Amino acid sequence: MSVQTIRNVFSVETGYRLSDDQIVNHFPNHYELTRKDLMVKNIKRYRKELEKEGSPLAEKDENGKYIYLDFVPVTFMLPADYNLFVEEFRKNPSSTWIMKPCGKAQGKGIFLINKLSQIKKWSRDSKTSSFVSQSSKEAYVISLYINNPLLIGGKKFDLRLYVLVSTYRPLRCYMYKLGFCRFCTVKYTPSTSELDNMFVHLTNVAIQKHGDDYNHIHGGKWTVSNLRLYLESTRGKEVTNKLFDEIHWIIVQSLKAVAPVMNNDKHCFECYGYDIIIDDKLKPWLIEVNASPSLTSSTANDRILKYNLINDTLNIAVPNGEIPDCKWNKSPPKEVLGNYEVLYDEEMAQSDGPDRDLRSRSGQSTGVKGNRARDSGKPVLTTWK
Repeated sequence: MSVQTIRNVFSVETGYRLSDDQIVNHFPNHYELTRKDLMVKNIKRYRKELEKEGSPLAEKDENGKYIYLDFVPVTFMLPADYNLFVEEFRKNPSSTWIMKPCGKAQGKGIFLINKLSQIKKWSRDSKTSSFVSQSSKEAYVISLYINNPLLIGGKKFDLRLYVLVSTYRPLRCYMYKLGFCRFCTVKYTPSTSELDNMFVHLTNVAIQKHGDDYNHIHGGKWTVSNLRLYLESTRGKEVTNKLFDEIHWIIVQSLKAVAPVMNNDKHCFECYGYDIIIDDKLKPWLIEVNASPSLTSSTANDRILKYNLINDTLNIAVPNGEIPDCKWNKSPPKEVLGNYEVLYDEEMAQSDGPDRDLRSRSGQSTGVKGNRARDSGKPVLTTWK
């Protein structure tokens, strides 16, 4: 179902009631994670709550930056946070920022700025410091641009990863092994003269396919396994494992951030498209989460991947191809997972003893296949699988 159809199904006005054999592919308020402004708002709230609890997870360094939860670029909402943004901009006036409309996809309406005057055109009253958008409907987020991305062949890329959530309370999510990298068609340059060239900065296929250098055979895409091989051969296996561990960590923390506000309807599941950028220090950054990741294919490999993705997702949502039943416990047997693997299972984490429960409650147990926990640096039993 489309996002709009889901909105109608769960709307108070329409008054639909789903029967037990009806399963839908979005949670009613999925936008808490998939709208750019709400995702940032929920992650900020999650950090503050962990701070109040005194969780070691919310630890900060001497500059006041989160040590473990610093995975979203500094972001402000416009027009609401305009004054806060100006304050931050003036601390580092040579920085570049990226502006995105909150509710659009495929790179529409995105542009880069490096001067305050470039966003003044939205302000109707330039004599005051207040920021008024020309359209009250159009809210934007403005984020510090990651201007030191990891480059391969001189080109910028990001990761598209698929994550399936079958239930938020308890949280159970699956990682799809067959994600891919999306490359820009033009070599990257941090030069301010190229700020308007979206073929340099935005990896969206919807934009890159119009470039002169777009390759229709491989579509400017690499599999995640190719990226792993490349990084293992250039940076080493240990560093590569740590990077992917951190990516998994980010995904679970973002899901934990929205779990308390998510309407966990028993008829729902969701396959999210996560966009992650890696900088040249091999630090991953969460850029956005998509509610309806594109299932159309631009290449032959793409078609195979998307076909398998749909097939494996349905095998978990509706095991054995039977008539759906929203009352089942949503714990499919391992053999139906296909290319999915369990990323996090809150019930399993909590049944691992009281000490383990304390760690998993705030998401401190991280690590795939026994990698160390983030909170203490001590090796612990993993609860990801």
